[in-house]
Amino acid sequence: MRKLAPSILSADFGRLAEEVAQIERGGADLVHVDVMDGHFVPNISFGAPVMKCLTGRTGLPFDVHLMIENPDAYLEDFVTPQTEYITVHQEACTHLNRTVQHIKSLGIKAGVSINPATSPSVLDYILEDVDMVLLMSVNPGFGGQKFIPSVLEKARKLRDIKIDRGLDFEIEIDGGATLDNVREIIDAGVEIVVAGSAVFKAPDIAARTAEFKEIVK
Repeated sequence: MRKLAPSILSADFGRLAEEVAQIERGGADLVHVDVMDGHFVPNISFGAPVMKCLTGRTGLPFDVHLMIENPDAYLEDFVTPQTEYITVHQEACTHLNRTVQHIKSLGIKAGVSINPATSPSVLDYILEDVDMVLLMSVNPGFGGQKFIPSVLEKARKLRDIKIDRGLDFEIEIDGGATLDNVREIIDAGVEIVVAGSAVFKAPDIAARTAEFKEIVK
């Protein structure tokens, strides 16, 4: 089943719980939580305390995306009863297999992300251990960027690898998803679509979420 994961990076933080309630009403499957440290990416977003404020305020699971250096030092901070995925960047992990196993030891699904200029081949020896691969379709750090179309070829390659090797990891794309390109995204084999400003900057967040979900489902 394909999933929609609106990113709260684009939400109004003064009305965060209310806006998350709107994506839930619209049929979203996950809350995508983009965490940035100002080192791995050139921006600072928020940390675990902000995410934990949503615990119990929504029925949606958390899809945590750590765009940070030294993620192993912070994994436990993002574990809540609603945390379903924690994703780390291949580029930020010295010992990626160890980090993946650390996440799984916490009872959380483990994801690995790669930046637009990183080849999927770097994941050849970790794919059997991960639950999800997150493909960045913008350069990480800021919301509202334009989608990089070449990332779709990465999604197709990963889909083929899944089939050829009989693996069951999910493929997620994050960055620049809109109503105009989301059909092409899912046709490339993507199973989890992250949408930020295209959802949260809409006049009616719940209605826009439902529009996305109608295509993604």
